Amino acid sequence: MIAAVSAAPLRPTTPDERAARYGELREEIGAVLAGERDRVARMATVAAMLAQAFAPRFFWTGFYVVDPFKPDELVVGPYLGTLGCLRIAFGRGVCGTAAATRTVQVVDDVHAFPDHIACDSRSASEIVLPVLDAAGALIAVLDVDSTEPAAFDAADAEGLAAILADVFAFDPAS
Repeated sequence: MIAAVSAAPLRPTTPDERAARYGELREEIGAVLAGERDRVARMATVAAMLAQAFAPRFFWTGFYVVDPFKPDELVVGPYLGTLGCLRIAFGRGVCGTAAATRTVQVVDDVHAFPDHIACDSRSASEIVLPVLDAAGALIAVLDVDSTEPAAFDAADAEGLAAILADVFAFDPAS
């Protein structure tokens, strides 16, 4: 007789469950990226591991990187999801606001956000975090969209911020 196999692992839903999962992910991501200095490889790995851990709640997960030739503009970086916007000016939409203010943006209803950029109309809520290097310079933003309204809260902001600090706020020369 063949044993039944679970179709999918249980996904963390409560703030406490998500906080615990973020803690586990910090360790997992740290182990995978140990010794890796390339920023693109680090971003791609973080996006993939976050998207996998929190699917289907994380509908679009990725980075917009500060353009070195246009330092007041973000350009799409590594991501998982539907087609992303290619460029976003600082101060425009949720990502541009996070970049300009260097503050976490948690948006329960993206359609109510002033100057929201609708890369995919199915997105209902969003969290965007600034990504800083070891010197405190803005290098990117992490953007996560959900098709669920009000999908993000303080547990997500704190968990994601801790992962970003671990992965990007280090000196790659050391």
